[in-house]
Amino acid sequence: MTKNNYQGSLQTPTGSEFNATSTAEDVIKGIDLRGKIAIVTGGNTGIGLETTRVLAEAGAKVIVPARDMEKAMANLKAIPNVEIEPMDLMDPGSIDAFAEKFLASGRPLHLLINNAGIMWVPLRRDIRGIESQLATNYLAQFQLTANLWPALKEANGARVVNISSQGHQFAPFDFDDPNFHQREYETLSGYGQSKTAVNLFSLELDNRAKAFNVRVYSLNPGSIGGTELGREAPLELFQKMGFCDAEGNILPEVLASLKTIPQGAATTIWCATSPSLENIGGVYCEDSDIARLASDTPMSNGVKAYSLDESSAKRLWVLSEEMTGITFDVE
Repeated sequence: MTKNNYQGSLQTPTGSEFNATSTAEDVIKGIDLRGKIAIVTGGNTGIGLETTRVLAEAGAKVIVPARDMEKAMANLKAIPNVEIEPMDLMDPGSIDAFAEKFLASGRPLHLLINNAGIMWVPLRRDIRGIESQLATNYLAQFQLTANLWPALKEANGARVVNISSQGHQFAPFDFDDPNFHQREYETLSGYGQSKTAVNLFSLELDNRAKAFNVRVYSLNPGSIGGTELGREAPLELFQKMGFCDAEGNILPEVLASLKTIPQGAATTIWCATSPSLENIGGVYCEDSDIARLASDTPMSNGVKAYSLDESSAKRLWVLSEEMTGITFDVE
């Protein structure tokens, strides 16, 4: 019987030759993706742009759904093998429309990389009343993956790579009040529960999808300089977290700890292409290897056990179907 990763039973590093300083190009060296089709959400900025570039240069056809088409076309114009389509992760209807168009093309989907996300945002809700980080970082992943399931199954060897974060350690998933109706909104708690949800979803989807030769991974790309993730964060928040001085300058020790964008995309590429993962899924990865279970120390390396809990994963699946109005039958 194929093993699953419930309770983190498979969270053991493989002994990968890569590490925190490896780049996406290091990881993909020698891998030929000609004939493969990939979708990369958020694939026109930050680590998503690097992911798109590296996959395309390895021969894959990469489809990048984008909210800002003009910006996406400008950022992607120099990269071969790329298609750009409109999609807004805060708009469920646009997710449906994107997926329907892709399915109508009759193509299999070999790689679905759910990369797009938001952080450090004020309280916002989508048209359904769902808190924006939960809607964007997780429920959009659930909806898009569900809609694209026929194409993933058709690929007969697809991988789904869901970008999580060490920030999942900020908070477990709050099943009683996921949308902050009763509790006070705290932006990092919202971010944390959205990334915990990504881990739980990846765990449960892999267990259901592996019978169809589809494997699923979540990952921590690391803390990365030069992305747009903090564009809405107030300076006071960075100062409170000890990232900046009183004048707003990032502290030298913080700057030295950040990964570059090519390093930040490496774990995504490793999860998408590494032969080491051919017979394993549902795991949380970091630094281009499977991560260990995290200790009780705040913000330690690894993955918290609560985000790999079987009962929570199954409960979240049911709640996700209720919140999106989608029945995701993996069959």
